Amino acid sequence: MRRAAVLLALALTAAGCGIRGTSVPVDAGGAPSRVSCRAEEPAGVPEVPVGDPVRIYLVCSSALVPVERTVSLPKGGTSEDRPEVARTLLDELRQRPAPGEEDAGFDTAVPDDLTVSGPRAGDPDDALRLNIRPEDLPSFALAQLVCTYGTRLPVDGKRAAVLGGPDAAAPRYYGCSDAVLRHPDIAQHADWGSPVPTPDGTDGADGEG
Repeated sequence: MRRAAVLLALALTAAGCGIRGTSVPVDAGGAPSRVSCRAEEPAGVPEVPVGDPVRIYLVCSSALVPVERTVSLPKGGTSEDRPEVARTLLDELRQRPAPGEEDAGFDTAVPDDLTVSGPRAGDPDDALRLNIRPEDLPSFALAQLVCTYGTRLPVDGKRAAVLGGPDAAAPRYYGCSDAVLRHPDIAQHADWGSPVPTPDGTDGADGEG
């Protein structure tokens, strides 16, 4: 009886203070567990993938993490195939991560409506043109593109990409450094991207690097 009276008094006090009671226990629980950033293999006998292995970069735990995919790429390996390879990689980046990847914390910031094409007249041969200006993309999306393209389609042997938009502005050179992998928001907080260097070592366009 004494316990019941105390509980009743507490309930009346809470009601008087404007606090609504609840029949659901309140449990803050422990701290959220960190994602693994490591996709688990599906159970059962794995299928042998048919195609070409590629590495794309997805977002996980506020960083870029490589993920292996198998796609169909042109067999010639010529410079004319570069835009087609870029489109294939973009298709992979635009897709939602597989269930196992999502469970591991992977995501993508690349917009569904983003497209890519080859260089225009006057552009460097290794340039790629997007239908959205690189500087207008989400910073994580731009970093995903640069590091994915720079891995499969390096520029002068470096993990980098030369990207332009739909306007008349010259394409710019973007390097995928370790700092970019760790902090993909560098595109938002820094003047990332520089004029494309010419063979003589000078900048190929005016502007800040």
